[in-house]
Amino acid sequence: MQLIGMFDSPYVRRVGVSLHLLDQPFGHQPLSVFSTYEAFSRINPVVKAPTLVCDGGEVLMDSTLILQWADTLGARRLAPAEPAALRRDLRLAGLALAACEKAVQIVYERNLRPPEKQHQPWLDRVQGQLAAAFATLEGEITRVPLVAQAPAMTHGSVATAVAWSFTQLLLPGQVSAEQHPQIAAFTEAAERLPAFQACQQV
Repeated sequence: MQLIGMFDSPYVRRVGVSLHLLDQPFGHQPLSVFSTYEAFSRINPVVKAPTLVCDGGEVLMDSTLILQWADTLGARRLAPAEPAALRRDLRLAGLALAACEKAVQIVYERNLRPPEKQHQPWLDRVQGQLAAAFATLEGEITRVPLVAQAPAMTHGSVATAVAWSFTQLLLPGQVSAEQHPQIAAFTEAAERLPAFQACQQV
């Protein structure tokens, strides 16, 4: 199978890291939805990253849906089997993906929209949502810490580390490590794992 998209996208990186953790071999085509739009569109006319081209030729998109399918491929799963653990992991993943979404919106507003057309009330709202997502995530991880070891990684923990690294890289100073020590420490340890090292965002 082939993963299409750049690892500077938290959604593409989430899939790449997860496939490594699942021991699922894959090829990677680092196509951009901006600079290589036409090449991307020949694989997936929707031009949505990540895109996964399965061995049978089917084209999947959306990181959560791709990973739902990837969890069925082998003995290892990243989704916890026990209902309470799964519920908590889905909560972590939801918060982390919300943080990703808001961080991406801020980046797009600042970098793609002309300055005279940027809308500060909208930015203020999105920045508040980003702060709320990470503050809530910090509280969850403080209550039940995450373990940065490959066998313990789940969809929620992968999404947490990817979201934090993406936000720190693209929006430095937006969300402070001092106010989120649990997320920062967990992400620092997770980034040393081979699965994360294999999918560097820069």
